[in-house]
Amino acid sequence: MGEFTPDSLAEKFVRNVARRSSRRGFLSRVGSALVAAPFFPLLPVARASTSNKLTDFERNAQTSDPNRCDYWRHCAIDGILCGCCGGGVHSCPPGSTPSPTAWVGTCLNPDDGRSYLIAYRDCCGMGPCAASGEDCFCDGTDRELPIYRPQSNNQIIWCFGDSSMEYHCSTAALVGLAE
Repeated sequence: MGEFTPDSLAEKFVRNVARRSSRRGFLSRVGSALVAAPFFPLLPVARASTSNKLTDFERNAQTSDPNRCDYWRHCAIDGILCGCCGGGVHSCPPGSTPSPTAWVGTCLNPDDGRSYLIAYRDCCGMGPCAASGEDCFCDGTDRELPIYRPQSNNQIIWCFGDSSMEYHCSTAALVGLAE
């Protein structure tokens, strides 16, 4: 009887595989993988892995005072709160106009445990609001995305498209339930 060497075992394995497969079958599997590969990022894997982990902001968010940075809608806001400048959580102060563009964020409401889509809109046309109090200037970076995804980045002055590029304050309008 012959001795089994690593070379002979490898040869036996390769011959077995060659007997049960063909070049066309191999090319077919490679082609299927190439066609399916672009769809892998669309799978809900990334969302599922982070959906049950609360961020620092979500753990400390409150629902009673919209003129504080820790208000639940302000998870991704960046700027001076319009509520501190004579406006509201979703309305610009008199004399300023809402920008025609906005950035978006998804914030968790601690009262009902549901996530909502929030549209952050800058109010333009006046100089920066001279709000008193350190809690009127917020830099919410919860789940902030890089600058190459500008619709979700809060570091941009969103007054372009308005008659004036002068920034005054920022609002946080509730758009609806995030699904």
